Amino acid sequence: MAEFLSLHDAVARYVEDGATVAMEGFTHLIPFAAGHEVIRQGKRDLTLIRMTPDLVYDQLIGAGCAKTVIFSWGGNPGVGSLHRLRDAVEKGWPHKVEILEHSHAAMACAFEAGAAGLPLAVLRGYVGSELPNVNDQIKFIECPFTGERLAAVPAVRPDVSIVHAQKADRAGNVLVEGIVGVQKEAVLAAKQSIVTVEEIVDDLTTLPDYHPNACIIPGWAIDAIAVAEKGSLPSYAHGHYPRDNAFYKDWDGIARDREAFTQWLDDNVMNAGENA
Repeated sequence: MAEFLSLHDAVARYVEDGATVAMEGFTHLIPFAAGHEVIRQGKRDLTLIRMTPDLVYDQLIGAGCAKTVIFSWGGNPGVGSLHRLRDAVEKGWPHKVEILEHSHAAMACAFEAGAAGLPLAVLRGYVGSELPNVNDQIKFIECPFTGERLAAVPAVRPDVSIVHAQKADRAGNVLVEGIVGVQKEAVLAAKQSIVTVEEIVDDLTTLPDYHPNACIIPGWAIDAIAVAEKGSLPSYAHGHYPRDNAFYKDWDGIARDREAFTQWLDDNVMNAGENA
C-alpha cells in the first residue's frame, strides 16, 4: 500500500544506483521534480526508460545519472534536439551513454506487457524499419496459429517507476486527468513505484463528476506518494497550470553549451530544494 513520504525520502529509499527507472507522463504531468531529486541525490548508472525522453532526461543525462536510455523518440518538443543526450552519445560527456531505440507502438506494448506480468510484447510492427539492425532487443516470431511474422520486444519491468499526477486521496489512490500516457502501465509494471502529486484530498469519490480521461491508479499498486506542487513544470498539469513554452525554447541554448548547462544545473537543481 502507498506510504506518504517526502520526495527526498521516497527517492532515497526506492531509487538505487544501477536501477532501471521509468519516468512517464505524456505531454503533461512529466515528473520533473522527481527527476531533479534524483539528480540532487547523485544517483548513478541508471537505465532510464521513457517513451519520449525530453528535457527531464536531458537533464538527468547531463548530470551524469544515466548509463543507458531506452526510448522511442528523443527531442525537445517543438524545438529540436536534446543536446545533453547527443553530447553523451556522440562525445561521451559527462560519460558515454548507450541507447536502445524502439517505435512508440513497441514501447507502449512493452509497458502493457510488463503491467500484465508477461515476458514480452508482440505486435505488428517494424515492417521496413532499420531499427532491428541496431537494436538487438527487437526480434521476429511466427504466430503459432496463423504463421504470421510478428515483431516481439521484451516487456518493460522497471525496478522503479515514477509518475506525476494531480491528486491522491488519503487511502493512497491517485487520480490522473487530461492526456493519459502509460502512467498506469508503468506503475503496474514496476517492482516499486513513486507517485508525486499536486495535492492530497480526503476522498477521490467526493470530487466533482467530470474528469477528462480520468484514470485511477490504485493505492495497492503504489509504494510511495510525495506531494510536489508544480512538480511537472515546465510541462503542464491539466487543471492546475500551463506549459512553460518559453523554457522549452530557452533550454535549446542552455543545453547546447556544457558550461551553461552546468551553471543552470547548479543554480536550479543542485542548490535548490524539492520542487526546483
